[in-house]
Amino acid sequence: MSGLPRVLIVDDSRVGRVSLMQHVRGHFEVREESDGESAWQTLVLDQSIRAVVSDLQMPKMDGFALLERLRGSKLRRLQQMPFILVSGEESEEERAKARTLGVSDFIGKGSGSNEILARLSNLLALQEARENVEAGRDHMVSDPESGLYTRKYLELQTAQALSHAARHGGDVSVLVLGFDGFDVLCGSLGAVVADEVANRFAKMLAGKMRHEDSLGHFGPGQFAVVSPGTAPQFCATFAERVRQAVEVAKLSVQGQTVSLTVSVGMASVPTDLVSSAGALLDLAGERMRAAEIAGGNRTDSGGVLPATRPISLQHAVELLQAGRSGVVLPHLEALLHQLRPLLALMDKELSLNLPASLTSRSVQPDDTEKE
Repeated sequence: MSGLPRVLIVDDSRVGRVSLMQHVRGHFEVREESDGESAWQTLVLDQSIRAVVSDLQMPKMDGFALLERLRGSKLRRLQQMPFILVSGEESEEERAKARTLGVSDFIGKGSGSNEILARLSNLLALQEARENVEAGRDHMVSDPESGLYTRKYLELQTAQALSHAARHGGDVSVLVLGFDGFDVLCGSLGAVVADEVANRFAKMLAGKMRHEDSLGHFGPGQFAVVSPGTAPQFCATFAERVRQAVEVAKLSVQGQTVSLTVSVGMASVPTDLVSSAGALLDLAGERMRAAEIAGGNRTDSGGVLPATRPISLQHAVELLQAGRSGVVLPHLEALLHQLRPLLALMDKELSLNLPASLTSRSVQPDDTEKE
């Protein structure tokens, strides 16, 4: 390999191929084929080829068919590959057909070296610029380590959701979730391991979201969820469920069990009067930080009350196992109501002689605690 860009020259005339190779020698590395079918096989197999210079009239597969096959390929590099047709005595109709099929440029059979090199160089420079733009767009869209959306792309998603809501009505809600004491976690585990822990949390979070929601990075140890069409009270409910799930989770990191909590901030439109997508995300971020300053492991929804329901028996047990009995205390009466059928059965089958106050269903929880 010479290190020069490689081009494929396709012409059924040996004289034509040699002539073109002489024009580009020293500036490009060349492969040659004598018909369109062989050229196609070479293009599929040789990923180093950057451009094609092809005659129009050839056996087996002419220049039109070769060009059409490239532009219709499933391989992106072939779809976008610069393709120059060597122009001879074809009609204007044939040139128009080539443009329709996606030809990049034409060169005449009598063109000199300077013109051929200039056209090839310009097309390759344009292709490189396009590839750089696409690579930059991919980097903007997703974080290379976690695969999650970047904050900039989340802002674009939010702007799109706000535009749709302005035209058709509806809500747009945003959550920002941050690990409490993430800097301390980085200090004890190291930044790389702490980021891995955060990304494990993000995968758990992604599994609880709707398909239309967007999840991405907001800051170190912080994530944002953009939820179009979700009313704020339901978004606040979701935030509480996520917070509770993290509260009782036990992660094994470097042989030790790590307990984590998150603070959550929520903002929504039209409930919150903000002027832009960035302002909506920033407001949720400010509320997340306020929740963290207030002690952490809580949600600041800007006064929006979640559409709550009693905690389940399973979640209550998980909280107790995590040593957080204080969270369970407000729900004891509702939990007892859920337990009574089981206690009655146990009393009957195991002869426990439990007090009637435990097994009787006459006492009902407050209506506010019902499902």
